[in-house]
Amino acid sequence: MGALTALTALSNFHRATLGALAPELARDLALSPDALGLANGAFFLALGVMQIPVGLMFDRIGPRRTVALLGLPAVAGAALQAVAADPRGLIGARLLLGAGCGASFMASVVLCARWFGTARLASTASRIFAFSQIGSLAAGTPLAAGATLIGWRGMFAASAVLTGLVTLAFHRLVRDDPPGQAVPPRPHERFAAVLAGLIAVWRTPGLLPVLAMHTFVYASAATVLTLWAGPYLADVHGLTPVARGHVILAMAAAQAVGTLVVGPLDLKLNTRKWIVVPGACATFATLLGLAGFGHRSGVLAIGLLVLLCLVTCYSVVTVAHGRSLFPEALAGRGVTTVNLFQLIGSTVLPILAGAVVGAFPAGSTGARPAEAYAFAFVAIAGCLGSGLLVYLIFARDSRPRG
Repeated sequence: MGALTALTALSNFHRATLGALAPELARDLALSPDALGLANGAFFLALGVMQIPVGLMFDRIGPRRTVALLGLPAVAGAALQAVAADPRGLIGARLLLGAGCGASFMASVVLCARWFGTARLASTASRIFAFSQIGSLAAGTPLAAGATLIGWRGMFAASAVLTGLVTLAFHRLVRDDPPGQAVPPRPHERFAAVLAGLIAVWRTPGLLPVLAMHTFVYASAATVLTLWAGPYLADVHGLTPVARGHVILAMAAAQAVGTLVVGPLDLKLNTRKWIVVPGACATFATLLGLAGFGHRSGVLAIGLLVLLCLVTCYSVVTVAHGRSLFPEALAGRGVTTVNLFQLIGSTVLPILAGAVVGAFPAGSTGARPAEAYAFAFVAIAGCLGSGLLVYLIFARDSRPRG
């Protein structure tokens, strides 16, 4: 559990590093809002591209060896961030880093299901994901403070070393199956069998409404937490790097607390759909609150940003809903398919928000107006609302206790 938490925390850290440092990266690398959104989206794009091969690797060689193999591009991508000289260099490094982190989140899901059973998946995985928010916390104040001492390049170099150490520890400590319950190795699948397995995943009843919701659940808050909270607080409310780091740290802490509270609820209430729906409504309302009122007061804006991460903590329940649809033989491919759509949302929304913010001209100081961010929050809310509508109408509830 400790190794799973460390691995997921590291992935969370890499996802969120651009948020606190975005203004400085934009200055030093001549990043426009569009390029900044693309750099952040590149990480999630690579994560998404990796989900199908990672699912096959999980089913074929297991999560332990899959994570170890992907540790090499993860370390390389983290190191290349430190030497990036222009937007292309940063985007390329983020692509490689995202590919290397492609198994981190789903390894925890698959291993929790194997060790604790699918009925307890949300409650056990929520503990890992909650405590792994230490990675997002580290990407707030500690990252910003460290960058003032050794520069953002020094912090990225240190993250490459840490990535290597965590990957090595994972390989040494984690086992794919609990004692006495080892799953026999799957036979080598020919292409036709692989294709048949993927088709079986896509033909799973009830999958599409879950995918529609899951596409925007995590992404709606992550787009703000990992990227646009920093520029928003700098441009609209004039916060310094360390002050922005404090806010991002508070947002990540709120997400951790919310995940610990929400994760076990599906087993207690024996429902998953009716945990997701109220959570999505709260996220939608908070985004609209940021759009309509966040510019009026820095305190109000910070409160709404923290609230956004607090209420958007139900993605682990949608993952459990998706996992419940698949038999064990398709578990790896099934959960990575679900995660693929989360990553599609996490790729598209930062780019969409960047395009919206970039459509507004910068002022004499280079800051974008409050209206730019208000329209970006509305765009994110609109995407979440479309997924919620499909899920509300068409998804069948998944009950852990039958």
